[in-house]
Amino acid sequence: MSDLEKEKQRWETQTLNPLIEKYPERKAEFYTSSQIPLPRVALPPKHFDYMEKLGFPGEYPFTRGVQPTMYRGRLWTMRQYAGYATAEESNQRYRYLLAQGQTGLSVAFDLPTQIGYDADDPMASGEVGKVGVSVSSLRDMEILFKDIPLDKVSTSMTINAPAAILLAMYIAVAKRQGIDPKWLRGTIQNDILKEYVARGTYIFPPGPSMRLITDVFKYCAKHVPRWNTISISGYHIREAGANAVQEVAFTLANAIAYVQAAIDSGLQVDEFAAQLSFFFAAHNQFLEEVAKFRAARRLWAQIMRERFKAQDPKSWMLRFHTQTAGSTLTAQQPENNIVRVTIQALAAVLGGTQSLHTNSMDEALWLPTEKSVRIALRTQQIIGYESGVADTVDPLAGSYVIEYLTDEIGQRAMDYIHKIDTMGGALAAIENGYMQQEIQESAYRYQQAVESKEQIIVGVNAFQVEEQLDLERLKVDPAIEAAQRARLAELRAQRDNAKVSELLTRLEQAARGSENLMPLFIECVENDITLGEICRVLRQVWGEYQPPTWI
Repeated sequence: MSDLEKEKQRWETQTLNPLIEKYPERKAEFYTSSQIPLPRVALPPKHFDYMEKLGFPGEYPFTRGVQPTMYRGRLWTMRQYAGYATAEESNQRYRYLLAQGQTGLSVAFDLPTQIGYDADDPMASGEVGKVGVSVSSLRDMEILFKDIPLDKVSTSMTINAPAAILLAMYIAVAKRQGIDPKWLRGTIQNDILKEYVARGTYIFPPGPSMRLITDVFKYCAKHVPRWNTISISGYHIREAGANAVQEVAFTLANAIAYVQAAIDSGLQVDEFAAQLSFFFAAHNQFLEEVAKFRAARRLWAQIMRERFKAQDPKSWMLRFHTQTAGSTLTAQQPENNIVRVTIQALAAVLGGTQSLHTNSMDEALWLPTEKSVRIALRTQQIIGYESGVADTVDPLAGSYVIEYLTDEIGQRAMDYIHKIDTMGGALAAIENGYMQQEIQESAYRYQQAVESKEQIIVGVNAFQVEEQLDLERLKVDPAIEAAQRARLAELRAQRDNAKVSELLTRLEQAARGSENLMPLFIECVENDITLGEICRVLRQVWGEYQPPTWI
């Protein structure tokens, strides 16, 4: 037993235990969301190699951050996820947010757009513009970014199954603005595996879906080199009920599958790896969340260098966007959500995020208003400009409990990854329901804890009040659906439909072959072929994904 352990034993005997006999602690044991036991008092680790575990910022293993100066050089990109109703209304919201100091755009698309239907498709009825902006054609995309120079902003687009087509529209808009695509900065989510496991906005079977993803990798490596070609998402996995360890493990397992698919398609790992990005959630358990981000960075660096033999240090870097946790927001006492979001945003910053969205206090009730979005943005700005936490790199490094949690999360996540490897990889683990089952069990345990009041949710299962909500509400005009149908009818009447027919025939042939589809997608949208028309051809060739019957 070391001298320190002897001192701890003495402290427990002489100081701690007499007090606990009189005043017991709140719980017999304390755990994080991942069931990692939290020590009463964390001690320095017995064997700690600083360079192996931490290193310096901007160097392997990147535990302390991917840039040497982190926020001392430039604050994280502040982007508010926004989009609703029509392209015109969303454009007004984007320009408002930019005027308020937002430094990047984040586009929310409506459900029809996310699953490849035009606004006039019968399948879209009742959903146009409801949970995001409706984009069916290049004309919609042009309006969405009207008076916003695309070479001056970084744009994130939360789109998955038809991500390649929406990126083609974005590139086409940039060209019409006279901008060379090589200057475009931003991200498409483009992460289909997490759709199969957690979110559900998939269209095509896994094989064709992975082809679209690797087509984007190949095209952007040559033509749009500053673009992040995928945002491998743990956010939706976490929102489905996963704990922090599962969020890291399943996200990195999916990332391994994408890297392997790209290599199998003929790419060299250092050709595309620097354009990969990640997307994580920030939840309420502050210490665990800070440690989670640090653990994920270290794990990814090890995976890329040791498993995939990447040589370029940029290929080892895990760069990520964070969104505060929508699932933690409450309809009861919605003003409390401002506090929750602040804690979560602070964890993301102390964890070293490159980009951050803060949820609005009213999002458990309806689409956020301008005022609530402004408060959410101001939360980031106060953390960045007033709190001082951005003035030194990785300020919690060396905290005994933070380093303990970083190690525990990393080891437990790697155990999951090894298990998924033995199943044949992420897709096999999804197809046999392993990831889904793990997430469901985690969600069930959490709900049990809430219902038993082991987990207190302020305003929900404790500290309730009788209240009448007095908040401004944002409503989407149902008339927009008819307006979008009229716009599409006008587009189809004015375009060269003979050219459209020719291009769709070429698209069908190309989808049956093996050529990169990105150049043809760009040509199609430039000739006013709609998202739904492109997806209809691909559905005819590839079919639609049918999940296993047990799901």
